[in-house]
Amino acid sequence: MHVLLVEDDEPVAESLRRGLKRYGFEVDWVTTGAAALAHSDPYDVVLLDLGLPDTDGLDVCRALRERGDVPIIVISARSDETDRVVGLELGADDYVSKPFGVREVIARIRAVMRRVRPRTAEEGTAGGADRYGSRLTVDRKAARVHVDGEEIALAPKEYDLLSFLTEEPGALMSREQIMEAVWDANWFGPTKTLDVHVAALRRKFAGVIAIEAVRGVGFRLEIVGGTAPGPTGPAS
Repeated sequence: MHVLLVEDDEPVAESLRRGLKRYGFEVDWVTTGAAALAHSDPYDVVLLDLGLPDTDGLDVCRALRERGDVPIIVISARSDETDRVVGLELGADDYVSKPFGVREVIARIRAVMRRVRPRTAEEGTAGGADRYGSRLTVDRKAARVHVDGEEIALAPKEYDLLSFLTEEPGALMSREQIMEAVWDANWFGPTKTLDVHVAALRRKFAGVIAIEAVRGVGFRLEIVGGTAPGPTGPAS
């Protein structure tokens, strides 16, 4: 996935670039609104700072949205709710307030891409499955999960939750990140449903994965008998 990063704060930009590249993203970095609007190489998502040196990031957001429907995630030190609302009204798909962690940004990118690029039937018939450890495979294109070669029946949200948590085994995901990625970016209700689905996955994948609850924060998935940081590649 190709990211256009519009950020004039060099330490922030470098941290994001390193983090995104570590997770397989390609990053083009520009420091001004003019450079962002002049950028001609293709990209899949925009990370846009509001505090740019030459223009207001909200104006850049408006101009980018008028050009097309590429997802825009605003990143800003501004905590004013008005800026957040205006950014979303101008066409931003999400808003991240500084300070933030790279994993949070990645989770938001993936959540936005899921919403704007829903899985199609044609996509579900191609490709292979990612293997986690020696027993678990997750085929994200076909939306199917196997343990020891046997398919495990999952409800749609159970599959979505497992798919999300296995994207970064060992990473601590907050309840808010999970709810946004698996349920809805505008979910404001109780998160009890998350606990119910976690319990279901624990039952169905006992001895294969462990989902640790971190009190007051969220959940961390570990592969039982393996410490791989992510998928080991297509299963044969």
